[in-house]
Amino acid sequence: MATPSKKTSTPSPQPSKRALPRDPSSEVPSKRKNSAPQLPLLQSSGPFVEGSIVRISMENFLTYDICEVSPGPHLNMIVGANGTGKSSIVCAICLGLAGKPAFMGRADKVGFFVKRGCSRGMVEIELFRASGNLVITREIDVAKNQSFWFINKKSTTQKIVEEKVAALNIQVGNLCQFLPQDKVGEFAKLSKIELLEATEKSIGPPEMHKYHCELKNFREKEKQLETSCKEKTEYLQKMVQRNERYKQDVERFYERKRHLDLIEMLEAKRPWVEYENVRQEYEEVKLVRDRVKEEVRKLKEGQIPITRRIEEMENERHNLEARIKEKIEELQQALIVKQNEELDRQRRIGNTRKMIEDLQNELKTTENCENLQPQIDAITNDLRRIQDEKALCEGEIIDKRRERETLEKEKKSVDDHIVRFDNLMNQKEDKLRQRFRDTYDAVLWLRNNRDKFKQRVCEPIMLTINMKDNKNAKYIENHIPSNDLRAFVFESQEDMEVFLKEVRDNKKLRVNAVIAPKSSYADKAPSRSLNELKQYGFFSYLRELFDAPDPVMSYLCCQYHIHEVPVGTEKTRERIERVIQETRLKQIYTAEEKYVVKTSFYSNKVISSNTSLKVAQFLTVTVDLEQRRHLEEQLKEIHRKLQAVDSGLIALRETSKHLEHKDNELRQKKKELLERKTKKRQLEQKISSKLGSLKLMEQDTCNLEEEERKASTKIKEINVQKAKLVTELTNLIKICTSLHIQKVDLILQNTTVISEKNKLESDYMAASSQLRLTEVFQDLPNTLDEIDALLTEERSRASCFTGLNPTIVQEYTKREEEIEQLTEELKGKKVELDQYRENISQVKERWLNPLKELVEKINEKFSNFFSSMQCAGEVDLHTENEEDYDKYGIRIRVKFRSSTQLHELTPHHQSGGERSVSTMLYLMALQELNRCPFRVVDEINQGMDPINERRVFEMVVNTACKENTSQYFFITPKLLQNLPYSEKMTVLFVYNGPHMLEPNRWNLKAFQRRRRRITFTQPS
Repeated sequence: MATPSKKTSTPSPQPSKRALPRDPSSEVPSKRKNSAPQLPLLQSSGPFVEGSIVRISMENFLTYDICEVSPGPHLNMIVGANGTGKSSIVCAICLGLAGKPAFMGRADKVGFFVKRGCSRGMVEIELFRASGNLVITREIDVAKNQSFWFINKKSTTQKIVEEKVAALNIQVGNLCQFLPQDKVGEFAKLSKIELLEATEKSIGPPEMHKYHCELKNFREKEKQLETSCKEKTEYLQKMVQRNERYKQDVERFYERKRHLDLIEMLEAKRPWVEYENVRQEYEEVKLVRDRVKEEVRKLKEGQIPITRRIEEMENERHNLEARIKEKIEELQQALIVKQNEELDRQRRIGNTRKMIEDLQNELKTTENCENLQPQIDAITNDLRRIQDEKALCEGEIIDKRRERETLEKEKKSVDDHIVRFDNLMNQKEDKLRQRFRDTYDAVLWLRNNRDKFKQRVCEPIMLTINMKDNKNAKYIENHIPSNDLRAFVFESQEDMEVFLKEVRDNKKLRVNAVIAPKSSYADKAPSRSLNELKQYGFFSYLRELFDAPDPVMSYLCCQYHIHEVPVGTEKTRERIERVIQETRLKQIYTAEEKYVVKTSFYSNKVISSNTSLKVAQFLTVTVDLEQRRHLEEQLKEIHRKLQAVDSGLIALRETSKHLEHKDNELRQKKKELLERKTKKRQLEQKISSKLGSLKLMEQDTCNLEEEERKASTKIKEINVQKAKLVTELTNLIKICTSLHIQKVDLILQNTTVISEKNKLESDYMAASSQLRLTEVFQDLPNTLDEIDALLTEERSRASCFTGLNPTIVQEYTKREEEIEQLTEELKGKKVELDQYRENISQVKERWLNPLKELVEKINEKFSNFFSSMQCAGEVDLHTENEEDYDKYGIRIRVKFRSSTQLHELTPHHQSGGERSVSTMLYLMALQELNRCPFRVVDEINQGMDPINERRVFEMVVNTACKENTSQYFFITPKLLQNLPYSEKMTVLFVYNGPHMLEPNRWNLKAFQRRRRRITFTQPS
């Protein structure tokens, strides 16, 4: 029995343990309940098959704190209400055997499977092995979303765990073996191909799925090779056909090339034949060249003195021309300067005359300046008066600023005092908030909603009381109960009802409220004068120890008679008996005690009781409210004065601004008057100055005609000197020219000879290079006439081959190489294709025949199951093309009514219950053929009607409880009544709740023994 505990505990390290099958005689015959006792690890070869689950242990996993489950070797029924943790066991199996979280369809991170509020979780699975059980532990860290793996308590990696699990043929990702609750609907959605793959992995031999994968790979490769061979064959045929079309053109091209090669050889031999003639001509030209060189040398020697003279004359001419040009430019520049100066002088004279005329006109319009002085004096007096007013205004502004700074300092000081008072008040409110949170919340509500009340409402008494001396707070707190200390005081019954309705009824706050008496008791006089009691050590009544608002004080006087209760000292305690007898006071306070005096109703005896005073908690903080009110009034007065000062400052600034504006206007008027006064004198001075300048400019005249005549004379003289030099230079140039002509003739002759020599040398070099081809030239004619005749003949033959393109020959040659290469590749591909076809044939025989036999067995069992339910169903191997091995699939066809035909199982055609029945019967058909160690099916019976559910359950029991079948886990939240059960099945009830015992504290056998004793002792 899975018995999770709500207590979190860490079990001490111990050897791995598993549950052994228990004696059936000690259990209920119809249902076998399996607890989880801790037994030592055993090497068992009992009914468990290799890889079956012996034990499941969980800690801080989903709904469990600690839980251990010991399933049986055959059918395991896990039964429990929704939410107790049935599917949590399925999740533990999946995750404990290295399954991925996505397999369950719940979450994508393993950390989400740890119980909320815990940082780590653990799953441990013990698997049966003949050589020794395998214990796999997975610890989950939530923060890192990371798992730590252990095999038989030794740390390992997930990859090794996956290898160990795969070696036992456990496939938690295969829906035919592991069908969690959230994946039940997906089984019907499996395609035929996916169902075949899952079935192969689940019940087929280990090599069956491997052969299928090989076939798919081989077929894919075969298709690629067939496509490749077909494409290469077609391409090869196109290449051969294209080369056949161009073969004749290629042969003609090579025939023409042979003729051109012969022409090239003849053209190469012809210069070699001409060599001897050319060599003779070369020797003759060489002699002529030497003779001409000598003549040129002699002419150059006779020409050297004349050449030097010409160079000297040329240099002198250049220098003279430069000086003449420079002098002429200087004269012309001087003349231009004079002309510009004269033009500028005339322009300045005109401008000056115009300015004098303008100034004289302006002078005529200027008024007499003597009339302006009185106006200037009046403005000066106004400016002096305004300056005095400005200075007075500035002084007042400075005084106001100083006064404002003084008031700001006073305001800051008063604010600081008020803040200190508020801090003390906040201390009292903090104490209220810490002890009575509802009352504190009600105070906040009251402060925001005072407008809802007609009369005065006082906050809790403990906040409104202000002790005059906090040492006396203990008397008040011991005299007034705590409930009244935190009570609100009202003057009106209607206000109190409004308050309690809003706070108690709507906001659900626990608060107290009281009403003050209609007639005030606050000033009621005590029955005894304090002076009479001072002889006993009394120094005050309770009322005089504190201040409070009038409604609060009136209520306390009326309810607790604080005006009648005196407070004494240690002296009072020493005389307490005398005080009680003589004063007849009902309540008395001494320094540390409270006395209550009563008179017996029957005997009239005086009875007194005393209690020690408790230490004050709430009223120790003293706030002088009178002083605070005084400070607030002082602050208001300071604010009023500040406003008055600010208003005065604003008015003074406006006055100052107005005076500044008026001052600027007067200064501007004065400036304009002064300018007008001085303007006439300035105009007269300017006119006088301009007339003087005009006179000077008229005197400074220049004769331009005389200057031009002088410049022309100087230029003529210079040109005469230049003409003499040019004449002399011309004579020298004539002499030199004749010599140059002779020189040029000789140079031309020399150049001709040199060019002939170069040509002959190049012909000689070409002929010399052809000498190396003597052996090649032996079969060719040896005379120029024979060579020319053969050249003509070969050129005529070569010209007959027209319309030939060299690129065609290149393409032909390239295609020939490609054809050869492609032929070799095609041969290799065909050999490889034949090998693949042979492999496919071999693997297909090893795969298809066992697969058909396996599907026939599944179909036989599946059909029998459906026949027993008066329905029809069949399973077959379906494919559209026998060669497409990736299209093979298992097709399930079912019929639940006799009037219909067999229809393929799909997510859309059948109902949810019909799909569940079909899925379950298919899985049962696999059960006896199964090679996997266990199978898990979670809540697959949810959509079935009771009839089908009963039939399916009976089939599951009969099939899963046979000998040599794998372990079966069937999870369901409910069971029908009177179902058939087998002795080999194990029923696991999942109970979950806060009062469950931990597994190590639960003993099923002891519980059964006690149950039997109780049964036997009951009377019949």
